[in-house]
Amino acid sequence: MNTAPQPTQSAWWVPGDWNGFFGLFTNVLLNVIVLTTLCLYVVQLPADTVFGRVLPALGIALPLGNLFYAYLARQLAQQEGRADVTAMPYGPSVPHMFIVVFVVMLPTYLTTKNPVLAWQAGLAWCFIIGVIVLLGAFVGPWIRAMTPRAAMLGTLAGISIAFISMRPAFQMWEVPWIAFVCFAIVLIAWTANIRLPFGIPGGLAAVIIGTALGWIAAMFGWSDYMKSAEVAKSMEQFGLHVPIFSSDVFIGLANVAPLLATAIPLGIYNFTEAMNNVESASAAGDNYNLRKILLADGLGAVVGAMLGSPFPPAVYIGHPGWKAVGGRIGYSLATGVCIALVCFLGLTALLLKIIPLVAILPILLYIGLVIGAQAFQASPAAHAPAVVLAIIPNVAEWAKINIDGSLGAAGTSAAQVGAAKLAQNGVVYEGLASLGSGSVLAGMVLGAMAVFIIERQLNRAAATAFIGAALAWIGLIHGAQLGWAASPLVALGYALMGVVCLAAHLQGPPRAGA
Repeated sequence: MNTAPQPTQSAWWVPGDWNGFFGLFTNVLLNVIVLTTLCLYVVQLPADTVFGRVLPALGIALPLGNLFYAYLARQLAQQEGRADVTAMPYGPSVPHMFIVVFVVMLPTYLTTKNPVLAWQAGLAWCFIIGVIVLLGAFVGPWIRAMTPRAAMLGTLAGISIAFISMRPAFQMWEVPWIAFVCFAIVLIAWTANIRLPFGIPGGLAAVIIGTALGWIAAMFGWSDYMKSAEVAKSMEQFGLHVPIFSSDVFIGLANVAPLLATAIPLGIYNFTEAMNNVESASAAGDNYNLRKILLADGLGAVVGAMLGSPFPPAVYIGHPGWKAVGGRIGYSLATGVCIALVCFLGLTALLLKIIPLVAILPILLYIGLVIGAQAFQASPAAHAPAVVLAIIPNVAEWAKINIDGSLGAAGTSAAQVGAAKLAQNGVVYEGLASLGSGSVLAGMVLGAMAVFIIERQLNRAAATAFIGAALAWIGLIHGAQLGWAASPLVALGYALMGVVCLAAHLQGPPRAGA
């Protein structure tokens, strides 16, 4: 009897796609709003460039990825005879949004006082990221096959806890009278799977009620959180903005050397994060071809840079969350189309002034909760210590960013204050900076080592430690920058760990009862 799955005609849209759409669309929209704000108010990029070049470029790069991922999902559903396949989420890479602004564009602007040159440097950096991800498409599948699930999902949990959950949670507690109501709706609809009145999707209900609360409070003078005067002003950018190819990216590439120090490790970050997200989807039941995912990510970054966007797109963390709320294929298609309309018509500014940011944040916190939990749920219970170890480097990186931000606000820096004085006040800054640098790769190395030790595969643990030593030596992990002998003491530490594991392996298996 033939029990192989038979091809099936999967629906383009199911009721659960409403949940997935409002969740993913608001997530991507929030990030588009944030990057728009960074361009306008940090880099001081002219509004004409932001709304006429950057956003229209995203309006092409992002929907192309959403459409391609929807096609892959439909293809997988037909091949496996399933109707519950969920498309991978896609959008602008959140860590790269801040890195390209604060590490590449802002320093260029401060040096040259020319925001256009800063933008062109960002385009070149994004282009390099895309090329590295395309190259990673050919080695990523092999790395995925060799890396334990707990290491990949643990690293992903670290990203979700530190960079997806923390900031939204803090911002929610600043406006709790809106945020808590929206968060309760999200938890009831998506965590407890309780049907809301009239079948309204949980994400949509949270945004509608949060928006209503914000404007009712403004109407009666209870709060100035929402400002009606700013809504009319935001309409100035409304109109059709068409993306165009230009030579700006090549102008930026003329001074490529300084960009490589961050582009190389962050390009590697992109394809390792994509690898982790594909593993996360596999754990949830949808096994996608990693190479195709990476090729789409790399092409999205290259095309976006050629059109005018310095923000590389990427496969998003959160597939299990959208699957859990019923999202299938249509939510990805709808997100792509709506984001394109928002970018082409200059609606970002208007939406930012109509919808309270705090009504969207609970959705991000929910996604962080789901991904953090999955790392433990989808890994063997014995590997839980490895999951925690893989989380820690991302928490360290998050803490360092916040310490640096606090010192910067006070008009100083860690270098000016001094590590000794920071240590006297309970801040172990040097260790924090070392542990958090290259946090994605570092988390995977540490988590993999822990899994191999737990499973008594000490030869593989030793090999992983030696790989960690090599990565630390050239600065891809635990180093302030790329370079030869970038972090020699950490490299030595990893090498000695490898020697210890290898010596234990050569000793042979433990005696019974030992």
